[in-house]
This record gives sequence, C-alpha cells and structure tokens, in this order.
Amino acid sequence: MDRYVIVCAIGGAALKFHEKLTSSVCYKFNKRRTKLPAHFTIKAPFETDRIEDVEDVLEKFSASSHRTSIELKGYGRFRQDVVYMAVNMSPEAKKVHDDLIFQLEKISWMKFKRNEGRNKVFHCTIVSKKIKNNFGEIWNYVNKYPCDFNEYFDNISLYSWKNNTWVLLKRYELA
Repeated sequence: MDRYVIVCAIGGAALKFHEKLTSSVCYKFNKRRTKLPAHFTIKAPFETDRIEDVEDVLEKFSASSHRTSIELKGYGRFRQDVVYMAVNMSPEAKKVHDDLIFQLEKISWMKFKRNEGRNKVFHCTIVSKKIKNNFGEIWNYVNKYPCDFNEYFDNISLYSWKNNTWVLLKRYELA
C-alpha cells in the first residue's frame, strides 16, 4: 500500500512569504522543515492501493468547481506543537471544500478523523516538529512578521510518499 495526502497548494506572495519565514525559523531554531510546500490540508495522509478511486473523484470535481478566495491572516497554534499561518476561507471556498469532502466520503474505504472533515481548523504550517522547548521564542519570532495575504483555493494537489518525501502525483486545477 502507498501513502498519499490531498492538499491545496498555496501560491503567490503567500507562498514566497511562507518559504522565507519557514526557512528562517528552521535555521534560527535548528528545526526540520515540513516536506510539503505551503498548503492547507484537505485529507491528511492515508494509505491505499486503490488511488484510482481518489483520482476519479478529483478529476470530476475539479472539472466542475471554480477557484475561490482565501485569506492568510495572522498566526495560530495547536498547543505548543504547531505554529501556522491562519487560513480564512471565504464562504465560497468553504463550500467548495465541504463539497469535495462530501465527494471523497463516498469512497467506501476512505475514513476521516474528527479534525479532518468539514469543520477542521484551516491552517498553513510553518513549523511542527519537536518545537515545545522553543515554542515561546518561535511564537514571538514569527509574530514580528505581518501575515496578510489574499490568495485562492484554486487547486487540489495529490502527493505520494516516495523516498522519505512527498512527491506531487497530480495537480488538479479549479476553473
């Protein structure tokens, strides 16, 4: 069985900002980078030997869905384990996301945890690996840099885990 993740890759100025800030935090605090580019997660990592089921859903869904506005504004955290850029979904973006989750839930073998489905906290992780010891310093550091970007939920990106990293399998563009 292979391992996959489904995300929306963040682009534009927010991507450039995320790359620079993440690199800076990881260098300054000697932390490891995430293995995915800037994104918000649609479906957390899962394993299957039937990825064609997912590809069919993503192909059909992307052909009939339109890009929508999102805003990356400010920062958030999960306990003292994760620091992230907050992703605010427009009502239209939230609807597209929830419609996609509904379609993915029709795949008999696909399971969603409580924090994965429609009511997740949308976020774009900056750092998350072993940060408890430096959490306060990292939190204060990132908050020195204003985060305020208008971008789009304009893709659904399917990644596969290969050779200890995530590799883009296919990017589905929203119209």
